[in-house]
Amino acid sequence: MERYTGNQKIIILNLYLASDFEIRISNFNVPMSIDKKMLEQNEMDGYAKIDQYNPRLVKTISEHYASIISSLGEDIDRDGLKKTPERVAKALQFLTHGYDLNAADILKSAMFKDKYQQMVIVKDIEIYSLCEHHLLPFFGKAHVAYIPNGCIVGLSKIARVVEVFARRLQVQERLTTEIRDCIQDTLNPLGVAVVIEAKHLCMLMRGIQKQNSVATTSAFTGEFENDKTRGEFIRLISAKLA
Repeated sequence: MERYTGNQKIIILNLYLASDFEIRISNFNVPMSIDKKMLEQNEMDGYAKIDQYNPRLVKTISEHYASIISSLGEDIDRDGLKKTPERVAKALQFLTHGYDLNAADILKSAMFKDKYQQMVIVKDIEIYSLCEHHLLPFFGKAHVAYIPNGCIVGLSKIARVVEVFARRLQVQERLTTEIRDCIQDTLNPLGVAVVIEAKHLCMLMRGIQKQNSVATTSAFTGEFENDKTRGEFIRLISAKLA
């Protein structure tokens, strides 16, 4: 199974064990031979997962990171750091692959007509993002709800929308409103609610260094601007029902 993102930054291939074959990435014309023995050695439940990154971006970012590490006074040629610039380049491509995904298209791929008009909540969605101010991670949970207006959407698509916007350089405030606006604009529901709780390493491991601080942001539209409806949402995401 192949997943191609918009600008071909990253291609994730789940390759079922088979005879030797070759994959060609059309945008960059990069041949990649897959050896059956290698696949068997990396077998995981019957398949091997191989990540192929944009080689041009890897080269460019790696060169910059090699310079940064050297500027810090480190020896870029020592064993522990030789491949660090390349690893960072690949990690950054993965951590920002949300730029290549269209959240509205993800929702549209699983929209279904339905008369249900009660609250739909997907809570405790894990979030891992990068603060755009210091390029340090922030992580936590998102709670998302909407009230259908003649159309429902596959529940996993809500979590995917969260992931699309989280896998970009972000601030928590904008992340919250982008999730809300995407769902509202695409589904046209009676209302949308989003609450995010997150810890920011830019506050925990540097700066003020307050280890127990948690940032909470919220955004609402439509029926959720009503105190009673919003209160029900807050009670449900706070409750331990399972």
